Amino acid sequence: MRSASAGEPAHARNLFNPATVIVVCALALACLGLTILFSASAWFRQGPYFYLNKQVMGVAAAAVLCFVVSRVNLDYARRYAWWIAGALGVLLVLVLIPHIGIEVKGSKRWLGFGSLRLQVSEFAKLGLVFCLAHYLALNQTRIGEFKRGYAIPIGITFGFAGLVVLEPDFGTAALMIAVGLVMLFLAGARWRYILPTVALVGAGFVLLVLVTPNRLRRMMEFLSEEKSYQLRQALAAFAAGGTDGSGLGQGRQQLSYLPEAHTDFIFSVVGEELGLVFTLGVVVVFALMFVAGLVHLRRAPNMFQFLLVLGCVLLISIQAIVNLGVVTGIFPTKGMSLPFISAGLSNLLLMGLLVGIIINTQRTWGRAALPNRVRVLREVHA
Repeated sequence: MRSASAGEPAHARNLFNPATVIVVCALALACLGLTILFSASAWFRQGPYFYLNKQVMGVAAAAVLCFVVSRVNLDYARRYAWWIAGALGVLLVLVLIPHIGIEVKGSKRWLGFGSLRLQVSEFAKLGLVFCLAHYLALNQTRIGEFKRGYAIPIGITFGFAGLVVLEPDFGTAALMIAVGLVMLFLAGARWRYILPTVALVGAGFVLLVLVTPNRLRRMMEFLSEEKSYQLRQALAAFAAGGTDGSGLGQGRQQLSYLPEAHTDFIFSVVGEELGLVFTLGVVVVFALMFVAGLVHLRRAPNMFQFLLVLGCVLLISIQAIVNLGVVTGIFPTKGMSLPFISAGLSNLLLMGLLVGIIINTQRTWGRAALPNRVRVLREVHA
């Protein structure tokens, strides 16, 4: 089968391909993140270099992971899909055990390795995508069945998400379920199974919010005209920044007015200090990454790699949409990092893994593909 870019020179294909666009966008966002983080933490008790140094090391570690994953044989890695799922499941359980999992503000989401803390649920997102892509590809000829095409993949999705809910982390669990359902739908599952699931999940999350006082308070504040203090400060930051911004280091929100200014609400610092052009620029860059990912998917040689890259693109895009929506008051307040920009080692490492997989597929999809018939037989019976 002739590639769509077969007539283009090799150097043009290397420079103008979706993976290159995504890498350039990721680097631009990471550089912006380092710059604005230095400004946002300028008045912190630990000093501006405390978070900057950690972020620089995180970006470097993410770059190393990205390179390593870009060279891995994904078809070989599939052999260990269930081992990966089991290992991540064990880690998610360990997080919940007292004196093993690290609790911060009532949530047990981290495991400590010396001075290093890792949020296991971040890596569980990719584990879910990898296992679902592997399973759905193996069962693509039986995707219309209830058991093979719906019950088992939904069980995998809810297994991961359920452990995350127990931490508790409703936002990450909702993200995992959303990505899982989209993957299931695009793999060919029946609407009559998916739609009731969406309704049940929505009802379940409403019930969980109602029985959790803190989250109920957040929802009531979101629905009322009197917004939460954190959101009011975030919106005030955008208003103060205006079109041109107040200038790097000149914003007021990092002076302890805005909680979590360097993590979940860092986008408001971008708005205050760099203005409308940069805030719109961030939105455009994320949109460009999403479109480039969709263009890249058109060249997928088999169902497994199509679903794997789809999951990676969705994890980046949906997380960005949720964060931007929360900071601007479109969605209820929920702690979720802005990809590539917010401070936080675990999310940076996850982003490195996701981009590495996209680079990997860009490199391997350019090779001569197997005939369709051979590829399907291999996919189903692997």
